[in-house]
Amino acid sequence: MNFSQATLLILGIYMCFTLYIVYKGAQKTKNIKEFALGSGFSPTVVGLSLAASITSAATFIINPGFVALYGWSAFFAMSVILPIGLFISLIVLSKSFRKYGSSIKALTLAQWVGKRYDSPFFSVLMAFFSLLLLTFIVLICVGLTKVIASAVGADELIVLVSLVIFVFGYRMFGGANSMVYTNTIQAILMIIVAIILITSGFGHFSEGIGAFWSKLDALDPKMSSSFNENSPLFRDWFEVIVCNFIVGIAIVCQPHIITKSLLLKTDEDVNKYLTVAIIVETLLFFVLFAGFYARLMFPDLMNDGVPMKMDGILSAYVVKQFSIGVGIVVVLGLIAAGLSTLEGIVQSLSTTITNDIIAPFAKIKEDSSSLSIINKVVIVILAVLAIIISYNQLINPNLSVGILAQNGVYAFFSAAFVPVLFGIFIKDTPKQAAIGASITAMVVHFSVYYGQLTPYTTGAIRNPAVAATLAIVSAVVVGSVLLFIYRNKQKITINQI
Repeated sequence: MNFSQATLLILGIYMCFTLYIVYKGAQKTKNIKEFALGSGFSPTVVGLSLAASITSAATFIINPGFVALYGWSAFFAMSVILPIGLFISLIVLSKSFRKYGSSIKALTLAQWVGKRYDSPFFSVLMAFFSLLLLTFIVLICVGLTKVIASAVGADELIVLVSLVIFVFGYRMFGGANSMVYTNTIQAILMIIVAIILITSGFGHFSEGIGAFWSKLDALDPKMSSSFNENSPLFRDWFEVIVCNFIVGIAIVCQPHIITKSLLLKTDEDVNKYLTVAIIVETLLFFVLFAGFYARLMFPDLMNDGVPMKMDGILSAYVVKQFSIGVGIVVVLGLIAAGLSTLEGIVQSLSTTITNDIIAPFAKIKEDSSSLSIINKVVIVILAVLAIIISYNQLINPNLSVGILAQNGVYAFFSAAFVPVLFGIFIKDTPKQAAIGASITAMVVHFSVYYGQLTPYTTGAIRNPAVAATLAIVSAVVVGSVLLFIYRNKQKITINQI
């Protein structure tokens, strides 16, 4: 049995096991609320689920390619600076978000925002903004397709369609009751694979750390630099440190991340949940170090005489570096990394569309059984869109799929950040301040990115992190000004009365 056949066999067993878990979860899912939040879970399980959801195909497949191309500047930005911002934000926001979300029985981020500011309009607006997360779905589908197709030697279109049918199909039934447990299994696989990948190149350190960096510098003198002016994303302190720190803080405000705390049984579980998530996530972020090993294996970035695309560098490294047995485990881990995030996004996005867009317009009550049927239809539509857009990225990759996803996702959490921040820490925030901040963020992000308004957002590859940073800062300023204005108006009105 060769590598492709063995991988296909193990993948089939893994899929059958996943379907069994989904079946058991589906038996416990009777309505849209249970689909969204499940029946309450232990902090360890939810913490593992959070770590798995944060770590995506980008972490395990795409981002190591950035490291292979641009060196320490990419690793420092994405595996050190961004996680620091992320962890700070999780610690600061999670407990308060859960406390308020539980009290108002919020199922989605859009619903949380709408109820917090007593604005059905804002809920619908945030739900429409959530549609940008479809770009993240595309990223994961493309990344997983490349890994699986390379591992089993199959046509990419067949792999893509099969993948989407499988994942979107089981997500129609299991809901949170199955997602948390599939995420837990995926997290365990990812931990194993992270250790394998991180240690796979330890032989390069036999002559010391200095010798390791010397090998890389011989290929490209910028490989060990904190900033790489030859890169499109890691040129200076502003891109590497400022932008990634701010993005790390705001990235928590994605529905499949911030709402994880709502799955806990009690408020007292939050600390343990965060501890588990942060420890595991720290390990998983260090997977990017394998990008250095890949560059040493492919010094000229050629594989059998064919130029390598950034998105396929780590996959090529895995195929050449490991034996059949270990290689299969690694491939499963890479697939798990993608599936864990894909499940969460499909779950949150379908629930948001159903609960926060369709239900209000169709005037369907939250406890109506028809919402579960509508949710399944929504998932089918998302699946079709995912196949169409992902296939276009596979056959016509005029833009890095990583950049495509970043642009959409970064725009969304830029718009969500101030409403969540003000909603948690400023008691009497008027809805005008939150809505104004959210719209400002969206306008600034896309204006900076597509209008090429900065030196960082010009050329063929533009940096979405810069656009997001300026959007978030602008949103904070506008939100603060509107907060001051409308609070004063309220005081004047009260005094007049």
